[in-house]
Amino acid sequence: MWNYGYAIHSLFILFIILLFYFSLPRLSVKINRTFLYLLWVESAVLFFDIIASWADSNISEVSLSVAHLLNVCYFAFFFNRALAFFEFTSIVFKRNYASNRAVLALVCVPFGAGFLFSFLSPWTGLIYNLDGGQYHNGPYYFLLYYVSYFYIAFSVYVTLKYKNTVRRRYFFTMLFYNAVLLAGIIFRKIFPSYLLMDSFCLIAIITAYLAFGNPEFYLETRGKIFNSNAFRDYFEENNGKLKHKILGIVIHNYMEMRDIYGGRQLDQGLTLISQYLLTAFPEYDAFYYRNGRFFLVSDKEMPLEKAVEVIRERFRNPWVSENLEIYLEVAFCGALVNGKVASSDFLLSTIMDAMEKADKGDLKETVVVTEKDLNEYVDKAALKKNLEYAVEHDKVEVFFQPFIEAKSGKLVGAEALARIRDEKGNIIPPGLFIPVAEANGRINALGEQIFEKACRFASDYNMTDMGMKWVSVNLSPAQFIKRDLAERYASIVERYGVDPEKIHLEITEVSLADESIMNKQVQAMIDKGFKFALDDYGTGSSNLSRIKSYPFVDIKIDMSVVWDYCKKPDEILPSMISTFKRMGFKTTCEGIEDDKMRKIVTELGVDYLQGYYYSKPIPMDEFIKKYSSCNLPGNPI
Repeated sequence: MWNYGYAIHSLFILFIILLFYFSLPRLSVKINRTFLYLLWVESAVLFFDIIASWADSNISEVSLSVAHLLNVCYFAFFFNRALAFFEFTSIVFKRNYASNRAVLALVCVPFGAGFLFSFLSPWTGLIYNLDGGQYHNGPYYFLLYYVSYFYIAFSVYVTLKYKNTVRRRYFFTMLFYNAVLLAGIIFRKIFPSYLLMDSFCLIAIITAYLAFGNPEFYLETRGKIFNSNAFRDYFEENNGKLKHKILGIVIHNYMEMRDIYGGRQLDQGLTLISQYLLTAFPEYDAFYYRNGRFFLVSDKEMPLEKAVEVIRERFRNPWVSENLEIYLEVAFCGALVNGKVASSDFLLSTIMDAMEKADKGDLKETVVVTEKDLNEYVDKAALKKNLEYAVEHDKVEVFFQPFIEAKSGKLVGAEALARIRDEKGNIIPPGLFIPVAEANGRINALGEQIFEKACRFASDYNMTDMGMKWVSVNLSPAQFIKRDLAERYASIVERYGVDPEKIHLEITEVSLADESIMNKQVQAMIDKGFKFALDDYGTGSSNLSRIKSYPFVDIKIDMSVVWDYCKKPDEILPSMISTFKRMGFKTTCEGIEDDKMRKIVTELGVDYLQGYYYSKPIPMDEFIKKYSSCNLPGNPI
């Protein structure tokens, strides 16, 4: 009577997915819980579809009551599955229909009607009947199709209406997901004797799994520990609902440790640390947030002092595995989150600031994040809104700060700096919005806007007449790991007809941390004609041998080094400038604030100067007006 082959194969495949799914740690967020619910419902439908179909074909071998029970379970789970697929769509697009009674009723009534009629069918025969020892469809059997069409149509409506709330590829994924479900119900109607619909539902589940449900999306590659995306999503969903205790753990002098032990060995050490935290604190959620920073999070009573003592004791011993023995120190910060914070990004920023403070302070002291610290970040909700508006509406402004040739006092270049404004038109300091842009992924779009506007400037104005040889644009470490960076930037300079050598890309020492990525990216950019400058030298941990291997056209010495020398001369700054000149690099001293500083560093042989003595960063139109008519040698411009 029925062909079970497709359903049996689907059941085995679903079983394999379940095994793999349960082999990995899962973050307790709605999308994971909904996907798990969908897996269980589909498993039940498949199981009862096969068993009930067999029972209906062999009623003489089973009791009538058992056959009724199996059929009721199948049809009840069938309607439940239609609702579960719709619920997954609503979770993907972050729609909560429970708060709207009218919409909730609209969503639940079809399922409720189908479930009720299924339950009553042994007595009423509404969905099916077993009269005469044979299976027959009931007068309301059409509900299976109508309810399925209803939930698929509602899912498509949600997908189209809220498509701008998710990434473009997720939108197309959900369209495909619903199209497969629609195909499944159509095939079921056309070929009722073949249990085909389960195979289509399995394809939809696999699609959802690959795009959203894979637990590995929330896991670091090392040690099966949750990643920063997991941290953000977990707190975004539970913001204000739970009391959380958070323990931050940071590897002391992480970048220096990478230089000492090498990236590969330190990564092995991080894997061992991740495994230790998962084993030693199984009742807590453990997260890793790059650059040697870990979190332990609990919504239960968590004795932070005891945890700190246990972890500190473990770090007194080396981390050892095959061909590995490394010694590390740690610093700690703690936070108690009682109420709602502006967002998970701001919570993360607060804790990251505390971890930075702990790393630079007394390692024996735990830095505590107070409610006052968290409340200070509430204002950053508006900052995030301003940032997103500026990026989405191309409102990021370019301010220029000049480079001055030390010997002649002439303008030779300018640094393009990003600025955004609040609702009142006031400039927001970059120290506030840049970390937020890096944390929420807006830094790539923001950086690309600045780069494009710098290229537009180079195309629209005669830089030679202004005495300018280049415009420099900053690249954050987050931008620098973007795989298509070279192609995108090359296409922009080509669009504006600008020689890429006129655009210097400034990177910091942090970007040099991963040599494999650095080498590939630098070479890709050089192949496109770009030149690089090293920014803020003296604040990181790079050694000269590493710097020598990269073709920097300029080394910008951080203002803190310049200020220290001008206040109390020593051998550090002269040695830097002398060494870089012998290595063939040009040098720039940042932070020049008066004529005395200018004379001091000029005598040391520095090539270029930058600082408020010449100009603070100013809007592009002011820069053009000022420097197109004033470029006098020997005077501050």
